[in-house]
Amino acid sequence: MHSPETTVQYFRGFTCQGHYFDVPLDYENPDSQRIKVFAREVVSNETKEKKLPWLVFLQGGPGFASPRPESMDGWLKRALRDHRVLLLDQRGTGLSTPVTHETMELFPSPEAQADYLKNFRADSIVRDCEVIRGVIAEGAPWAVLGQSYGGFCITTYLSFAPDGLSKAIILGGLPPLVNNPDEVYKATYRRVIDKNNRYYQRFPGDGPAIEKVVNHLRSHHIELPTTEVLSARRFLQLGIAFGFNSAGGNMNAIHYLLEGAFVANSEKDKLSYSFLRNVERMMSYNSNPIYSLLHESIYCQGNASNWSADRMLHQFPEFNSDHRPTFFTGEMIYPWMFDEYECLKPMKEAAQLLATYDKWPKLYDVGVLRKNTVPCVATIYYNDMYVDRKFAEETADNIHGIKIWITNEYEHDAIRQDGERVLDRCLSILSDPTS
Repeated sequence: MHSPETTVQYFRGFTCQGHYFDVPLDYENPDSQRIKVFAREVVSNETKEKKLPWLVFLQGGPGFASPRPESMDGWLKRALRDHRVLLLDQRGTGLSTPVTHETMELFPSPEAQADYLKNFRADSIVRDCEVIRGVIAEGAPWAVLGQSYGGFCITTYLSFAPDGLSKAIILGGLPPLVNNPDEVYKATYRRVIDKNNRYYQRFPGDGPAIEKVVNHLRSHHIELPTTEVLSARRFLQLGIAFGFNSAGGNMNAIHYLLEGAFVANSEKDKLSYSFLRNVERMMSYNSNPIYSLLHESIYCQGNASNWSADRMLHQFPEFNSDHRPTFFTGEMIYPWMFDEYECLKPMKEAAQLLATYDKWPKLYDVGVLRKNTVPCVATIYYNDMYVDRKFAEETADNIHGIKIWITNEYEHDAIRQDGERVLDRCLSILSDPTS
């Protein structure tokens, strides 16, 4: 059911129109609870009277809302030349019946929280897309563009609803076709080790500064401006930015953060307010809980994750506390986070239930992928810290007809860094019969 539209919003060069859709929480039990899914239609003012094909954008994550456009630049500028773009807030994010610590506190038990959250993976997101397609695209196939986890969702789409797609563009998001995350985390820890080594090659003088911060956090009770405790292990999670190149959120930002870590000219060591505030700002675990709650489940088909990243960590002595230089961790979720991040605490027991749940449905059908007929193109970033290149290449080998652009020119955030060029190159590859 299509709910009433929001008001039209006018920006320089383009117009936005919001749409709400009522969908089942659980597609296997469609008569149960319903939730709302929000999608923002974006069209160039120059082409808004034309009947253009749809391009649906699937955000990375899991657990992050679609972009809120403010200007017609980057990948959106290129897309709007010949598409009507739909920015989907995947269920649980943005304006789509959001999952937050406030909404989760309304549930009567951790079991109820976990049962609810089981419905927020790629399989449900794809079925939401199909409901929406039947309404605003009048059932016609549409194109999809997926960044990172959005590419995982597209691979699920290709597996279970390929007739809904006219073409698919996957940017740094070919998922490993595995049943549990253990091998994935072994591979990504090796990538994180490589990024740490690259960090210290770029900033060889940062070792003592990092060690000083870590030792200070281990020997003092330090609170962030939110009054949450900043532990050493929480500080070292800043390494999640090591796989990005975009300004303000990469390894350079960590280097500059350290320059002002301690209050200048103080008689005793004291971490500065600006340092603590920026550490807090660079972490989104409190505001996007789906990321922590379901991150490992995106690799699960019929198996439990059992806190895979935490178990695999112990196989890599580079992350031990006595290792020098001190290594940062990356895109991994740990059970201790539900003790330290204030907004994750109310979901600690639910997180444990999800980590031990072993009946996750299939996310991919390799047999269908090997018979794929949807025109597809995917980027594989050679040094990607988050989506292991070798796994991505293996997945590409199982998707019939997919065209691959492997490059070391970009990191995982190429769409943010140079989106117009990246999307234009992908569209050109798709349209070139000789590529």
